[in-house]
Amino acid sequence: MLRRNVRLRKEYLYRKSLEGKERAAYERKRLIRKALEEGKPIPTELRREEAALRKEVELEDDNTAVPRSHVDDEYAHAGEVDPKVLITTSRDPSSRLTQFAKEMKLVIPNSQRINRGGLVLKELVDSCRNHEFTDIVVLHEHRGEPDGMVVCHLPYGPTAYFGIFNTVLRHDIGQKKEVGTISEAYPHLIIDNLGSKLGHRTANILKHLFPVPKDDAKRLVTFANRKDYISFRHHTYTQPKGTSSIELTECGPRFELKLYQIKLGTMDQSHVENEWVLRAYTRNAKKAKLSGDDADKGGGGGMGTLGGGGGGGGGGNARTATVKAGAKRPKKK
Repeated sequence: MLRRNVRLRKEYLYRKSLEGKERAAYERKRLIRKALEEGKPIPTELRREEAALRKEVELEDDNTAVPRSHVDDEYAHAGEVDPKVLITTSRDPSSRLTQFAKEMKLVIPNSQRINRGGLVLKELVDSCRNHEFTDIVVLHEHRGEPDGMVVCHLPYGPTAYFGIFNTVLRHDIGQKKEVGTISEAYPHLIIDNLGSKLGHRTANILKHLFPVPKDDAKRLVTFANRKDYISFRHHTYTQPKGTSSIELTECGPRFELKLYQIKLGTMDQSHVENEWVLRAYTRNAKKAKLSGDDADKGGGGGMGTLGGGGGGGGGGNARTATVKAGAKRPKKK
């Protein structure tokens, strides 16, 4: 099993290393296809390899014409079987973190919760691989308050690191009559304002923790992004007067997530590439990175590899007064 995992990991890294070449070849074939459709001459830089590229374009179909990436390999079989999630905590958890882990086990269907004990990360990941778990969720705390969540996709990654803020447990929301019981039905997901490339990546990591629901399920899980803070809400709904009326009941828990790192590997691997890292003190542009709204206005940055990338200026606040270059300032009276 160990040799097989090493071989599959090397094969995955090799396919990922070919993405740059495949992207360049796709761009050349796109220019050839566009020139043939519009009846324009072939670009000068592509005339030497025109014959080979034209032959490849003729042999492509709708499936092979689109370039693939390592992201497609990570979640290639996500919809075929239901996910199997393991939920655990950091070592020596407090009673509040243990309660939070129990509630997260009720939120995520097909999940199992274990006590961490003395397990190190490598033993935990290897055990989950052997038992065919698809994801690991590790919850952390600071002075008894949940403050971190790690979502690790198996067998190769990615691993996303989130900060947790404003945690409210079920018993903090209200009595059992008010919050009700948590349904075991697979929930419908509402993903709001995660429109950028990084936002889509984050949404993929979170939504694949949940299986595909049935159409008549009356349970909702919401991930709503506001200023790069993803609000988690959990509700059930009823229709007492038909489709014209809907009553929501919050089941809890509720909290906010702040993404600060995505690694292209599992959490037990220390020397892996960073797909994206939040660098609050080096990226001076205060732009939303998950929503994608600022990208249309000329500002903000997308995903950065190796912790770099992103950034970019432009797109300031419309209410902020600016002084154009060369313009004279008004004299004081």
